Amino acid sequence: MLYFVPTPIGNLADISAHALEILSKCEIVICEDTRVGKSLFNLLSSRYDFKPKATNFYPLHTHNENEFFNIFKTEFLKEKICVYISDAGMPCISDPGIFLVKFAQKNDIKYEFLSGSNALLLAAAASGLIEKEFSFLGFLPSSGKEREIGIQNLMYQPYPCIIYESPKRILNLIEKIALLDENRKIFAIKEATKKFETKFFGSVKKVLNDIQQNVNLNGEWALVIDKSQNLSQEKITLQDIKNLQIPPKIKAKLISKITGEKSSEIYEKLVKIS
Repeated sequence: MLYFVPTPIGNLADISAHALEILSKCEIVICEDTRVGKSLFNLLSSRYDFKPKATNFYPLHTHNENEFFNIFKTEFLKEKICVYISDAGMPCISDPGIFLVKFAQKNDIKYEFLSGSNALLLAAAASGLIEKEFSFLGFLPSSGKEREIGIQNLMYQPYPCIIYESPKRILNLIEKIALLDENRKIFAIKEATKKFETKFFGSVKKVLNDIQQNVNLNGEWALVIDKSQNLSQEKITLQDIKNLQIPPKIKAKLISKITGEKSSEIYEKLVKIS
């Protein structure tokens, strides 16, 4: 049996009784970082009546996925009590636990998720910006053109958007958001549930100024960016584009942007129709 067990995102007291029960009787622990996993077990042992059986810790991360599934025995997951824990919070939310879920589904392995701490939902609830729908983009690309596209994407979402960010890039991220819309409402929280949890709320301009005032940037961050107010409620369709009185080449380029088809092939179809 395979269990996915959420771990505290900061405050060790957030561990649940159910999580302690499963962790205490598991035989195998799969985790992002074995050092972090073993450290958590030591902390739990020192604070609670926690006497784990597990002595085998196996790393699973984005750099060893293929190697892990080549050497890890499927029989272990079916016959032993195994758990997967992320470094912090709910497994499979911006971590490699998703690989293990897909593996279990493919190989008919029974698995169960426990409820628990989650930085995503904590930020959503604490932001005051989300009434119902929202988008979650996880961590944006760390650099280059892909990062620029990611920032543009989050600024034009039809719903409030939540992202995670590292302390090394948080200030630069908010500065770039300010260049696009300094009046957009945002909420930022760092070191959630920890002793030095800090929250910021207001316009991008205000939050940027607050963070620049000698704030210690250390700790993981979660940001909630309010939805764009400039999105039209009416969506343009392919037929709308085809009905436009513009040259076929321009129509083909517009349709290509939406469908991903080659503009040359679309152009040929439009010319035949006309």
